[in-house]
Amino acid sequence: MAATRLIALHKNKGKSVAACLKSRTDYAQNPDKTQQGELVSSYECSPLTVDEEFMLSKRQYELATGRRQKNDVIAYQIRQSFKPGEITAEEANKVGYELAMRFTKGKYAFIVATHTDREHIHNHIIYNSTALDSIRKFRDFLLSGLAVQRLSDLICLEHQLSVIEIKPYRERQKRTLYPPKESNRDRLCGVIDTILAEKPKDYEDFLQGLEQQGYEVKRGKYTSVKGARQKRFIRFRTLGAGYSEEELKAVISGEAEHHPRQKQKR
Repeated sequence: MAATRLIALHKNKGKSVAACLKSRTDYAQNPDKTQQGELVSSYECSPLTVDEEFMLSKRQYELATGRRQKNDVIAYQIRQSFKPGEITAEEANKVGYELAMRFTKGKYAFIVATHTDREHIHNHIIYNSTALDSIRKFRDFLLSGLAVQRLSDLICLEHQLSVIEIKPYRERQKRTLYPPKESNRDRLCGVIDTILAEKPKDYEDFLQGLEQQGYEVKRGKYTSVKGARQKRFIRFRTLGAGYSEEELKAVISGEAEHHPRQKQKR
């Protein structure tokens, strides 16, 4: 069954749009996760120069319209995950390509990178926020994430793949206990746990993983990150045991084992 999510990729503070585009597209095309680039396809751009081509269309947009980008969204990413053992990597890439083409209607350049480093095969689809005609931007409309999910489900059914079934309201189990609200720190620790499980090759690869998850990373004496809706940066060393910069580097280098922390009950 395919789980699909639409994510707006933001420009990180202190970094240029070009640098951010390169970081995001390089992460998606990681040779260790895409069978040395064999599982990367593209539309109206080359995987080798996708960041430069995205950037060129943005410059052409400014020249053609006289308008500068008002927000910090530089591209969009669709994450599409499949049920383990149900699909081959090659077919997953084709399904991802079809989803990207039908959702963008062929008006935006994109790449589809299929990752095989996890038990479940998954796609990273990155499409430019600037259209191919360089006179318009993609509008993240109301319930766009739901539209992507439904289109993905339709395509999966057409390819005889399973989808997540949504039960009618009256058949759903009524909730008597509600889970505690997740704090920004708990959420960040969870994201860190997920990235470490993917075994990043080095500390910079780990930080790029955080940026892929929508976090703004401030590099310096003490690394700190900020989520899209957070007001303040959070330093790793304030997250508790197992999450300081030194401990994370030791885990990444294989010198230590990571133990995810238990969430605090509220």
